Amino acid sequence: MFGRRKKSGSAQDADAAGEAEQVVDERDSGTAEADPAGSADEGSQRLNLPPAPRPDGPWDITEVGSPGEGRVDLGGLFVPGVEGMELRVEVAGDAIVAATVVLQDSAVQLQAFAAPKHEGIWGEVREEIASGITQQGGIIDEVEGPLGWELRAQVPVQLPDGTGGVQLVRFVGVDGPRWFLRGVISGQGAVQPQAAGLLEQIFRDTVVVRGDGPMAPRDPIVLKLPEDAQMVPEGVQQDEQEEGSRFSGGMTRLQRGPEITEIR
Repeated sequence: MFGRRKKSGSAQDADAAGEAEQVVDERDSGTAEADPAGSADEGSQRLNLPPAPRPDGPWDITEVGSPGEGRVDLGGLFVPGVEGMELRVEVAGDAIVAATVVLQDSAVQLQAFAAPKHEGIWGEVREEIASGITQQGGIIDEVEGPLGWELRAQVPVQLPDGTGGVQLVRFVGVDGPRWFLRGVISGQGAVQPQAAGLLEQIFRDTVVVRGDGPMAPRDPIVLKLPEDAQMVPEGVQQDEQEEGSRFSGGMTRLQRGPEITEIR
């Protein structure tokens, strides 16, 4: 089963990490309209270097002979399927713009964007994500991890009982040919390397379909539902999610549940 829910600021369990991503997305779209290379009026600026080699992925559609083998076809992304996973999609307006793979108590959100032909944008995007989170009182560490340079964030959140807490999130990214793939790892995968390994492999083995049409840098690459997907109305299976692992389920239960930034 496949479900989807439009992003909404009225969601009762939306947390500060989700707000941080919204800040980043707004900054992204604003930069695309003004200056894709970013603003230089805040002092030092990262140099947008050409995309680095990707010997271990993620892959461009031109680099994979049979992208549909072992992957779910979402149009703009081919997402690897692994045993015991849930696949959720996220909607902005009428467009599907992100997919989230959930494995037990960990998850990775995948979102692809258009990028300049000869420049990578991940360094610039990292600065914008870090700025958005630190403005909320969060803490950012920029480290070189298994997927290259990434951000490890401690984001202030409000817990269900009204008290304050901290959510740990990893932002990873890779520049490809005219595209950029961002991953947001949450749950146990953000704090335990052994829980992150399979999510990192899913990120590496994802195939991006940029298309040949003109796109402004940072425009999201739109996704689609698989042809055989069954929609699940919002709110279905909520009781089940509250029992035990919030992310229990299998490959045959593809559904749209809470956004990755709502994982606690």
